[in-house]
Amino acid sequence: MYLVRRVFKIKPGTTFEAAHVIHQMGKLYEEAGQRSPTRVYWSGGSLPGPKDIIYMEWTEEEIRPPRRKGHKLPEGIGDLTQQLRTMMEETHIEFYSIFDPEVHIT
Repeated sequence: MYLVRRVFKIKPGTTFEAAHVIHQMGKLYEEAGQRSPTRVYWSGGSLPGPKDIIYMEWTEEEIRPPRRKGHKLPEGIGDLTQQLRTMMEETHIEFYSIFDPEVHIT
């Protein structure tokens, strides 16, 4: 199993608005059956950590390419992506293997 984390560098002052849009994006993917439950979080401001970074994470059984044959984006995701672009400076995605002692052998 994998933990997938999308990292968004956003413009200063847009944390709450961007987090709301990112949360909505995660829900659309969940409702379309394309993602496990998502979590959206950040630090900075009144918490220690990097400012103006928002994270969205979920788990996947396998890593599949987003442009795979037959894959369709959820209805409405394009509108949310356009909204987020006005607040976002850059984004990248990270993949982590989740340790399972039943699967991982030393």
